[in-house]
Amino acid sequence: MKVLVLNGPNLGRLDIRDSSIYGDMTYPALVAHIENAAKTHGFEADVRQSNDEAEIIGWLHEATDTKTPVIINPAAFTHYSYAIRDAAELVKAPLIEVHLSNPLSREEFRHTSVISGVANGTIGGFGPNSYVLALIALKALIS
Repeated sequence: MKVLVLNGPNLGRLDIRDSSIYGDMTYPALVAHIENAAKTHGFEADVRQSNDEAEIIGWLHEATDTKTPVIINPAAFTHYSYAIRDAAELVKAPLIEVHLSNPLSREEFRHTSVISGVANGTIGGFGPNSYVLALIALKALIS
């Protein structure tokens, strides 16, 4: 089964972001980690990243139309993109929100997620393994 894994702004630049928050994995290494974990759990991961809100919305519409489960790390869009939230709400297959860091342990503005209210669940704070945990949760949701 295919799973769409969406990553928001600045995740493509993991190699130069604060390693104490995001770890020291490059984005290509993160993609490989997700793809390998997906195979282990019986999924084919289609991993995408965009700094463009409209592109992410289009991908969510695609998932809606194809009934594809979604794992999404909305990054900074987490806190204010009602447009992404509305598109995520259209997805009828399971949708899981993930974060590399724990937003609740960071700046106060990061404590609010407009996405989590329409997600089946939220996983954060486990670095790249947040995606692995999301895959495990997704497998349980569709079984």
